Amino acid sequence: MLSMKAKYALKALIHMAQSTSPTLPSKQIAEAEDIPQKFLDNILQELRQNGIVDSKRGIFGGYFLARPASEIFLGDVIRVIDGPLAPIRCASLTAYQKCDDCRDEATCHLRRLMRDVRDAMSAILDGRCLQDLVTAPDLLDARSA
Repeated sequence: MLSMKAKYALKALIHMAQSTSPTLPSKQIAEAEDIPQKFLDNILQELRQNGIVDSKRGIFGGYFLARPASEIFLGDVIRVIDGPLAPIRCASLTAYQKCDDCRDEATCHLRRLMRDVRDAMSAILDGRCLQDLVTAPDLLDARSA
């Protein structure tokens, strides 16, 4: 399940991608997207540390996308905020951990199912970029119908 933190991160990034201003103060983003200011500051800091946004100090300072919206993939944002996409650790590619209660991973039906879930989520989220949400939101709605 997508955490509230990841949802807020995506809402903030969409707002930034839609803006014509070169930088946006976090307070402005928080007010526009109805995100608690302190929570957003922590999210933006995490996104900055992972190269998704950058910031500029000063009177005309604020946050901005560190690279074009067409190069910011939704899967990457969610992984930064929420961690691996896999619903269980033994199905993860990046944070794999063997289950303590599993007798045989090779024949575990649950692991195979969760790997399929991970692959499906990854295919969608790694195939969509921030620009897709900004320029063609109706296209995304049609795909999920």
